[in-house]
Parts: sequence; C-alpha cells; structure tokens
Amino acid sequence: MRLLRLSSAVSGGLRRSLATAASYPPWGMMTRLVPADPAAQSANVHLAQPPRASYLCVPMHLVKTAPLPGPDSDLAQKVVGQVCASSGDGLLFLLYSDLRYVKRGADVDPLLAAAAGLTGRRIGRYDLTRFPDITRFVLNPLTHQLARLPDIACIPATKLVYGSRMGLLTQADRGHGPPDRFAVAVPEEGNLNVMLRFLSEKGEWENVAVSPCHLPSAREMVINQETLALGGRLWFVDVTWGVVSADPFSDPPELSFIELPRGSVLPDGAQHGKGVPVDYRRVGVSEERLRYVEVSRKEPFVLSSFVLDKEGSGWTLENRVALSKLWADGTGCPWLPLKEGKTPQIVLLDPLNASVVYLTVDERHVIVLDMNRKEVIGPYLYTGNSDYIPCVLPPWLGSSQIPYAVSQKKKLFSSKMPEKNKTLADDLVGSDILWKSSRFPKN
Repeated sequence: MRLLRLSSAVSGGLRRSLATAASYPPWGMMTRLVPADPAAQSANVHLAQPPRASYLCVPMHLVKTAPLPGPDSDLAQKVVGQVCASSGDGLLFLLYSDLRYVKRGADVDPLLAAAAGLTGRRIGRYDLTRFPDITRFVLNPLTHQLARLPDIACIPATKLVYGSRMGLLTQADRGHGPPDRFAVAVPEEGNLNVMLRFLSEKGEWENVAVSPCHLPSAREMVINQETLALGGRLWFVDVTWGVVSADPFSDPPELSFIELPRGSVLPDGAQHGKGVPVDYRRVGVSEERLRYVEVSRKEPFVLSSFVLDKEGSGWTLENRVALSKLWADGTGCPWLPLKEGKTPQIVLLDPLNASVVYLTVDERHVIVLDMNRKEVIGPYLYTGNSDYIPCVLPPWLGSSQIPYAVSQKKKLFSSKMPEKNKTLADDLVGSDILWKSSRFPKN
C-alpha cells in the first residue's frame, strides 16, 4: 500500500509557510476536554504556540440537551465535551454528551432505587439509567464555523456509537488545499467488517460493509487512542497490537492492517482491562509519515520512535533515548527529576518535527524532548489535563468553509458575533438553511 507523502521540498515549503502565518501558530496543542459555555454566542478558540495549550468552547445553546432535573431531584446535569480527532489539515471533530450525575449529599433510598432499577447508583457517579443526548460537530478553529452533524439512528439505543474514536478525513478535488468534502467514520465496535460513516456530500449516517481485512490472528482489535488522518485514509489504532486503515470515501472501504514493530506487540487480552498502556505508547502523524513512539515501563525508561515504511509494509527504528541517563547527565530537566518507579508518559508527537516528542513526568508539566539532539526543553505548565490532540493549521484554513452539501440541507453555524439590530438566529446561517438556536432548549 502506497502512502501519500509530501516531497521534502514541498514539506519544507509547507513548514515555512505555516511558520510565517502572523495571526496564529503553525499548529496547536488542543486540550481534549472542552466546555459548553452558557454565555457564549459563538464558538471561541484560543490558539497558543506549542508547547502551551490551545483550548476552545462552543455555545451551550447549540448542544442538544434534555430538560434539566427538577430542584427536588437527586440528579444534576453535566455536559461533557471533547475534541475527538483532527482531520490533519485543520478541521476538528467534537463530541458533547448531556449527562446526569448523583449530587453529593443526595440521600438515595436503596429500596426505592432498587424498585426503580437504579441499583449500583452512587453519589458522584453518572446516572447510567438514561441514555445521554449526544451532539457532534465539525469545527474550523480559525473561522470558528461549526457544522452540527445529524443524530445517529440506532436501535437499540444502547448500541449507539458515542463517537470518541471516530476519525475525521477531508478530501480536495485538487489533491491539496481547502477540502471539498469530509467524512467521519469508525469501524463497528468488535466488528471490523462494518463501518459507521458520515459523508458530507450525502449528509446522513450509514453502516457500510467493508472489504475483509486479513489479520495475523483472530484476536479482537480495540481502538484505544484517537483516530488519525493521513494519505487519504483514516488510521484506527490499537496500541497493544497494530493499526487498521481505510479510505472512508470509497465503496466499499477496504481495510489494511499493519502490526506494531516487532517486540511491541502485547499478548492477546492486553487490549482489555485497566492495564492498556495508552499513556506510554502513541501512534501519530509527523512530517506526513505515520510514526509510533513508546517508552519502556522500567528504568532506564527507554523512549523509542519508529517510522512506517513508504510502502506501508513495516517499521524502521529512528531514535532511541534512555530518559534516565538523559536526566542523570544533566541534559534533561534537573529541576523536574524523574520520580523513582514512575514512568514518563507520552503526550503527543510534534506534527511538523519528527524528532520532537512531548512528555510529562508529573501531574503539572509538559516537557519537550528533541530525540535527535537529545535535548529537553521546558517544563511548561499545562492547564487542567495533559491530554491533547495536535491540530495543524495550514495558511488557507482561515479563508475556507467547512464543506457541507447545500442540496442536502445540512446545518452550518457561522461563528460571527451578531451585529447590532440582528438576532442570533439571523446570524446562524451557513451555506444552506437557517437552523434557529431555539430548536434545542437553553440551559
């Protein structure tokens, strides 16, 4: 399988053009957890130069929510949002869940709870007796445009795919530049032979059969990190075993499997349970190549990076650094020592520099390691969590529209603040029809 890769000249030109953008950084470290703001009138995005975090929020009134619990209820509302994926060329896929949790101090009668089928519900825990309302968006972080995707029709509702592992892929008729269409897709849980996808030109969710994927064993593949976009394909990652890729625009999509580097494949069963090493392994895209990075769980905490061959047939070791030795030599962060027995965690890979990896060694800081130079930069405080998704911001992104079929009457929200004498509903007009903000209840 051939991978789409920019030539070194084009790649260098892209990096230079991104770096010359005056109003925003070449890429952003987007915090994965994103709030829904009741006071916001439009999407709000704060972009910062990495390794400082970039963050965003969307207006609460655009998120689909059920009626709030009454004042006498032992339940409270919590709307949880997250950045699930990047298209690789600037667009982001967001997911919001309208959840209920048991208030602290609420006195839940165990007999009444059992009679209502609420056994196992505890204070501070989410109420799993109702299925949460889910809202999915595609966001342009520079123009702040939001495209809200339709709900997924699924019976029974308990099998509905939440979408946190869905991938976002764009396609341009010219082969590069502003996209003409996008796809959101993910294989069905536990079944690689069926894909759930949304194509912007069709405007609806569909389950499609995929061409059989020849796996080296009968073990189940579990997608346990964000899905990646590269070379006209989505890449679904199981950090214990390997990567499955597919072109969601094709009919039928054809899956291709690539095992992790030799020595990195864990035994069957490791993909389940609490011991999945998602914090110590990561597959990412950097310099238009697929790369895999892992850190050993014991001293001297060896960080290894591999690149997928151009033919997509195997991995080549690029760098290997003993982090403990780096710190002991004083070339690490002497002010931020490695804690005995605590393995450094991988935050993300720099999408524009293949030798740079972002790590964390405590609960507060992100450090930047250049593996080629064996130098550490930082540390930098992070805000709230160390879970990020890299988002490359190409020069044309600020003047491009989210591609959404006009003929299908899809909903595209403008980010502009309402002008004087204009209502918010007047301003929520995209390239197709008006979807008034009163459609869903405000909180």
